Amino acid sequence: MTEERTVVPLLEPRDGIPPVVEDAASLARVVEAFGAGTGPVAVDAERASGYRYGNRAYLVQLRRAGAGSALIDPIACPDLSGLDEAVSGAEIVLHAASQDLACLLEVGFRPRDMFDTELAGRLLGYERVGLGTMVETVLGLRLEKGHSAADWSTRPLPEDWLRYAALDVEVLVELRDVLHDELVESGKLEWAREEFAAVLNTPPPVPRSDPWRRTSGIHKVRNMRALAIVRELWTMRDRIARESDLAPGRVLPDSAIVTAALEVPRTKKALTEISAFTGRSARRHMSDWLAAVSRARGLPESQLPQPSTPGDGPPPANRWADRDPAAAKRLAAARAVVAALADEHRMPTENLLQPDAVRRLTWEPPEEVTDDTVTARLRGLGAREWQLSLTAHPLAKALSRLETKGEL
Repeated sequence: MTEERTVVPLLEPRDGIPPVVEDAASLARVVEAFGAGTGPVAVDAERASGYRYGNRAYLVQLRRAGAGSALIDPIACPDLSGLDEAVSGAEIVLHAASQDLACLLEVGFRPRDMFDTELAGRLLGYERVGLGTMVETVLGLRLEKGHSAADWSTRPLPEDWLRYAALDVEVLVELRDVLHDELVESGKLEWAREEFAAVLNTPPPVPRSDPWRRTSGIHKVRNMRALAIVRELWTMRDRIARESDLAPGRVLPDSAIVTAALEVPRTKKALTEISAFTGRSARRHMSDWLAAVSRARGLPESQLPQPSTPGDGPPPANRWADRDPAAAKRLAAARAVVAALADEHRMPTENLLQPDAVRRLTWEPPEEVTDDTVTARLRGLGAREWQLSLTAHPLAKALSRLETKGEL
């Protein structure tokens, strides 16, 4: 019988909860300490997603050997460029880095070299890669994760939240060290380095020209006049949310926007009969909502939004069999290849090769399918060199086999 591993609760930071850095003098001392520290720097950030407008950081946590831990209030200290410069030569350790890099960049902190413990866990085949689970599985320590969805814009921050935040970076470097050794042993370290660099070098997303089209439930809206109501209500909500620094969904839920577009209320009374408009914040702006609906109702036909146009990518895969049966066969073959390789190398298929790259390759394959043309096509779609070395030849072989058999 296998002996169960003892899991030790991690209840307190080893040096206690550090005071929150809220002024220039305190920040200067942190900068000096971390600049003089050694080794990697563990970093985490807490946001107020679902509470505040945008995804800015409301607390930044760091830990480094020789410097200890620090908790920085980036609202009181919005410029961390001095700290960034002080640790510019160090490896920055993050968990799920893509979630934190943007808000860190907003305050002037941009890693040059990075280790992402979540991404390392994926490449190593860990089934669950949340920070708490990884710390427990790899280090035998249990983190309390009860405040991950808290409103971190709260001031002052409660002591138990600060304890939680400090513990998030307490053993992050230790986790990094074990995962680093496992990457070396499995021959995946260079793969991980390519992935970390790709995350660091990913450009910020281009703002959508029609962000209102992402309203949840908009697929129920079938005509252009109703789409205009969605657009006007979404735009009004966004303005109010930005001015109030509230998450848009706290001002007015998407369900209210869609229902109003379908029912076209003409009076405040009609609005109040829509249950989603009965929330306290929504009631406060009844005149604004009614004005938005009225504007949409009064627009000339020429100013109504058109149905969304297809993007530049392939259609949803469930439509391929009808739209292009040959492409559907190519996609099925390619997915089978990627799934087998992912299983062989013990990682999720989406980490072995991006699903969008697989779809685009099989929807519009090279005119002549060879190892070189498939490699070039995948490289142009963002595949990394380690991914190409594993997938390009098997994919080219599978696609060529379909052509040779005349199945296309």
